[in-house]
Amino acid sequence: MTNTPERIQKVLARAGIGSRREIETWIINGRVSINGRIAVPGDRITLHDKVRLDGKLLRVGRTTPDRVRILAYHKPAGEVCTRKDEKGRVTVFDSLPGIRNGKWINIGRLDFNTSGLLLFTNDGDLANRLMHPSFQIEREYAVRVLGNVSKMTLNKLLAGVELDDGMARFDSIHDGGGKGSNHWYHVVIREGRNREVRRIWESQGITVSRLIRVRFGPMQLPGNLPPGRYEELDRIAVNKFLQATGYKS
Repeated sequence: MTNTPERIQKVLARAGIGSRREIETWIINGRVSINGRIAVPGDRITLHDKVRLDGKLLRVGRTTPDRVRILAYHKPAGEVCTRKDEKGRVTVFDSLPGIRNGKWINIGRLDFNTSGLLLFTNDGDLANRLMHPSFQIEREYAVRVLGNVSKMTLNKLLAGVELDDGMARFDSIHDGGGKGSNHWYHVVIREGRNREVRRIWESQGITVSRLIRVRFGPMQLPGNLPPGRYEELDRIAVNKFLQATGYKS
């Protein structure tokens, strides 16, 4: 980080404190201070400023984490994607390894009943890029639905349907086999809105009985990775994500 003022969200994300979206929420909730005053969205800081989160001084002078790291985690159904859960439920962070500098940041979320591939990184700026709609990162899901789905309905899902937060569509749909209450499809989408895959199907009166994320960008869910376990990506795999967003670590 230079002595040129930069937006606080960008600086803290680059230092591995959290994703930009997460940091913006902290600022809006009054949890971040700059030199003793409560921060507001749009504030800029330099390496000389003292920034605190919940009163704890943050290391903002570190331009990036030690090195960009990414974990692939096989999320089971029944875990939540928050660091702490007020209901005492198991969270995805409970199974992750410790980290010396910064912390693990989840790249998007999977809802309580959805399982499959969930990625974590120690670099908030990379997390932000991978989640941002402008980079059009593909997410692929295996979906089990109840009942038969007509060709007309599948075409609607590809053309776009109206949800309460705007239009949504699948980029592709492939029949995964099965009949009746055990019919599978593989769908690809380039957004990460809340429960979006389920809501697209439900907009046509179709019930999703199981949902598994099997791919995020260039990363497939490893077939030998059991639910509740993680593996760290090697440098070749990490570089694929960096290249997908034009990010230079």
